[in-house]
Formats: sequence, structure tokens, C-alpha cells
Amino acid sequence: MLSENHKSNPEIPALLLDQRKQFLGFVQRRVADNALAEDILQTAYTRALQHGGELRANESAVAWFYRILRNAIIDHYRRRATENKLLESWGHDLEHIPATDPALELVVCTCITAVLDQLTPAYAEVLREVDLGNASLKDFAAAHDITPGNAGVRAHRARLALRRELLRTCGCCAEHGCIDCTCRHA
Repeated sequence: MLSENHKSNPEIPALLLDQRKQFLGFVQRRVADNALAEDILQTAYTRALQHGGELRANESAVAWFYRILRNAIIDHYRRRATENKLLESWGHDLEHIPATDPALELVVCTCITAVLDQLTPAYAEVLREVDLGNASLKDFAAAHDITPGNAGVRAHRARLALRRELLRTCGCCAEHGCIDCTCRHA
């Protein structure tokens, strides 16, 4: 929806589009990724269309749009900080999951070893070291030069991939936790 200012002055959207290269350069100097800079610029253009009524008659459209761009960049960094805090928290929580019971390992499906070899190497690695080797996520993260949050996400995704592959390989047995496996695919 175009604002009244845009309706009365159709040159404003064209002016903002003509300045695209300068606007993109402004964003690129503040974020590391060019694709992200493009996304932020597009978000700012969308906001400008939605909030065009906030442009005062005596205000420069370019200065007004730079304010929108600055706010879009700030919003991006706030979202990223929040996501990082959540990942770190999740990684910390996953770090404190108790180790598996050795008696349980004796009756668990022997297909896991074969299935691990079919997973993405990074997933197999985290499962072998953390779940089967009983390393902590924090230790895994330090050994592989990643954050504990990233290690937690990788472990979670690896466990999901393992489950999918076990269901495909072992079928019904995997649905019931692979206890006393009868599929004999090992």
C-alpha cells in the first residue's frame, strides 16, 4: 500500500530505487554477507512501502530511507544475538543429558554401526563421539572448533538423520526403540 506522499509524489519510489546501489553499499559495509545485505535491503524496501505515510512532506526521502535501513540492520543483529543465545542455551542443556546405560547398549540394535556409515560424515562423527563415545558436547565443540550451540544443533540433526535411516533400514524394529533387534540387517 503506497502512502499519501507516494500517491502525491510518484517519484519517491523511483528515487529510492535509483539509489539502490548506494543503499546496498551502505548495508554491505555493515554486514559480512552480500546475500544477507540484499535481504536486508529488500526488507527495508518493503518497510518503506508499508510505512510510507511516516515520510513528512518536508523530509528527504533518501534520509528517511537510510533511517529505515539502519533499523533493518539493527533488527538483523538483534535477531542474530537472540538466536545465538538460544543455540548456546540449547547446547548447554544437551551437554547435561545423562550418559547411556551400559546394560542398555548390550541389547540395542547392531544396525546402528552400519547405518552410521551411511550418514553425512559430520553427523556420524558427532554421534560416535558424543552418543557412543560419551564425550560431552562442550568437549566435542572444542575439539572441532565450533560453538557448543552449533555442536548441539549438529547432534540434534544427526540424531534425527539416524532415526530416519534406522526406520528405513530396520522398519518396525526401529519404531520400538531397536531393543532386542530382530531385523538382522547388520
